[in-house]
Amino acid sequence: MPFFTAIDGTEIAYHLRGEGEPLVVLPGGPMRASAYLGDLGGLAGHRQLVLLDLRGTGDSAVPADPATYRCDHLVDDVEVLRAHMGLAHMDVLGHSAGGSLALLYAARYPERVSRLALVTANPWALGMPATAEDRLAAALLREGEPWFAQAFPAYRASLAGAGEFDPVFAPFFYGRWDDAAKEHDARGDDEFNDEAAGIYGSDGAYDPPATRSALARLDAPVLVLAGELDVAPGPELAHRTADAFPNAETAVQPGAGHHPWLDDAEWFVRRVVTFLEGGAAVGPSSGNG
Repeated sequence: MPFFTAIDGTEIAYHLRGEGEPLVVLPGGPMRASAYLGDLGGLAGHRQLVLLDLRGTGDSAVPADPATYRCDHLVDDVEVLRAHMGLAHMDVLGHSAGGSLALLYAARYPERVSRLALVTANPWALGMPATAEDRLAAALLREGEPWFAQAFPAYRASLAGAGEFDPVFAPFFYGRWDDAAKEHDARGDDEFNDEAAGIYGSDGAYDPPATRSALARLDAPVLVLAGELDVAPGPELAHRTADAFPNAETAVQPGAGHHPWLDDAEWFVRRVVTFLEGGAAVGPSSGNG
């Protein structure tokens, strides 16, 4: 797999899937190796996915200074990747926590972003975390699921600060808790850098007023895609995220959770490709932010 050298000398890996115009993909987690993204439900059949392994994850090296795991420092790695690939500008897709990295990159390097897709993105960089109330309301949408009775009390306790992440409530993050979702969830134990995750959003990582000011002048088109059933962020937060941009649209994928390419790959790929190719949004699930 290809590598590039970051400004501090850390060797950073990225993975290429598919052919065509590059789409730089920033993974979430935070600090999860990009392998969990797969080919984004077949999106690699339309664009060349450039899947970045953030420093200290996947095949990338561990940096000498752990402070560089902070989200604002990771912006430098994205910019070095762009230069390494010889791109004057690029399309960027950020998933989940990677959405905040994408927001910071677009704010710092607006001239380098052609199009920005934020997929179930956590807009921490805008000072807008999903609240416990938001998460519980989304979780209650799953009340008819066979696993709900066991999962909901643990999830509610975690949001109240009485517990940490418990595998029992993993189904809330998927639109369908089927074998594919279970396999996808199980591999996470080997793909996270827990130390880095704790630093990613630490003090100083975000300056929401400055980021909002910069993004209000972003010329690039933006897509904010939410899963209808996602516990964080939900559709309402996606619409508020879109309001930060002068040229943004929202799309809510029916029946989808936090990993929408697993829930309905055809819908997901069609909607993202339509955006990347500059087509008009269609259907009741899409609208202007």
